[in-house]
Amino acid sequence: MRESLHPYERQVLRILRDNDAVEDAAGRAGMQSIEVMRAFQWLQNKGIVTLHEELREEVTLGENGLLYQREGLPEKRVLAILTQEPMPVSKVLEKAHVSMEEVTAILGILKRHNAVSITKKDEVCFALTEHGAKLRGIGFPEEKFLAQEFPINLKDIAAADRPMLELLQKRKDIVRVELIKRKRAVLTPTGKRLAKGDLTAIDTVDKVTSDLLISKKWKDKTFRRYDVASNVPRLFAGKKHHYRRFLDDVRTKFLSMGFTEMEGPLVETNFWNMDALFMPQFHSARDIHDAYYVKEPKYGTLDPKIVEKVKGAHENGFGTGSKGWQYPFDIQFTHRLLLRTQGTAVSARMLGSGNIQIPGKYFGLTRVFRADVIDATHNVDFYQTEGIIIEEHLTLRHLFGLLRLFAREFANTEEIRLVPGYFPFTEPSCELYAKHPDLGWVELGGAGIFRPEVVKPLMGKEISVLAWGLGIDRLGMFKLGIKDIRSLFSHDLQFLRDARMG
Repeated sequence: MRESLHPYERQVLRILRDNDAVEDAAGRAGMQSIEVMRAFQWLQNKGIVTLHEELREEVTLGENGLLYQREGLPEKRVLAILTQEPMPVSKVLEKAHVSMEEVTAILGILKRHNAVSITKKDEVCFALTEHGAKLRGIGFPEEKFLAQEFPINLKDIAAADRPMLELLQKRKDIVRVELIKRKRAVLTPTGKRLAKGDLTAIDTVDKVTSDLLISKKWKDKTFRRYDVASNVPRLFAGKKHHYRRFLDDVRTKFLSMGFTEMEGPLVETNFWNMDALFMPQFHSARDIHDAYYVKEPKYGTLDPKIVEKVKGAHENGFGTGSKGWQYPFDIQFTHRLLLRTQGTAVSARMLGSGNIQIPGKYFGLTRVFRADVIDATHNVDFYQTEGIIIEEHLTLRHLFGLLRLFAREFANTEEIRLVPGYFPFTEPSCELYAKHPDLGWVELGGAGIFRPEVVKPLMGKEISVLAWGLGIDRLGMFKLGIKDIRSLFSHDLQFLRDARMG
């Protein structure tokens, strides 16, 4: 162990027998505080010292305090030049070398001590009183307080000196009371045995130099043992936000599987968000979305032709064999603007764009908004991944296989449940659950096959379209080992440094 000591450690050990504060140890060892702290950390790793940290309030001197400690209080200098004859304030300023700002404070102090009398003719004048003459001889109590060695632990200040401290605190930058963090290193029994030895007698080489190699003197030297298990300061290099990286990985996986990314606006119309998805305008199914409606402007613009087709689907089924919802479709209400509540609105836009490829695979990473109670698995502002696969003769079995693939690829889990579900725009419908190691079974989202009442008005024909919408935030919780959905958006620096990257 002696041969493994770094020069810093040897220097610190020599003075630790009677001095254990970091700041004092640094001064006595002729080292910087950071060097002493590094030595303490190494010594602690070896079981030679134990580190202790404490917070305490310390009284220190400010700029004026240091000046007055060196040259004396300004009121003392004023008192020294005064006589019983009145002296104009201008002459006091000149002879005592004080400023006009200081005179104002000095006047109050000397009056409080009954040391001067004040008269005013053409100018304010000071005159020494009998008590002031006595005070000049014995000195001010504040002066005795400043004569102490600082810093001082606030707890160590005597009760008789507390009034002096309070008076000096009221004056400009004389004393300061600060909360200080102090660190101490206390020798363990092993450390005490090492410290008693002659540490200067340790003849070890700490580094290999070119001279040492050329002269071959290294053959006769003892090299310091290196502790490769010692902890070192962590380096926090710049990195991508853990959730941003997860979303980028999801996007990369979709693209590698041949999907095309689709996008849509955050501020959406009722039409694309719900009406085009065959959600009746009067139905309670809309209530679960808890939408944020936009105050101004209230309404957006839409293509009247496609609105008319969707209106027909709601009112009479639009020739799909369905009777629709059989209610008068509200054209104005369908133009109402809101914050997008579901990523499926982007899928609806894709179906109605006229640019869709058949067969085709599409996905989106969409930000959505719903008024909800925030907890470990719910947020009011979150992401979804949704998409569609369009091709002739697709079945529910294709959808089940797709959802199992998603759970495995994006949530790293094989434990899933597919249970029947209800969505106005898919039939049949199902919900995907996956088992989180800490939270148990968590709903990841819904899926199904788009109803003809959704597909035909937007595409002009009936064709199989598999659709899904998954809570990508919850998938991220699985992948990143997070128990609280709010941690995905954390600003806590330590959390971000330690966050798992997938």
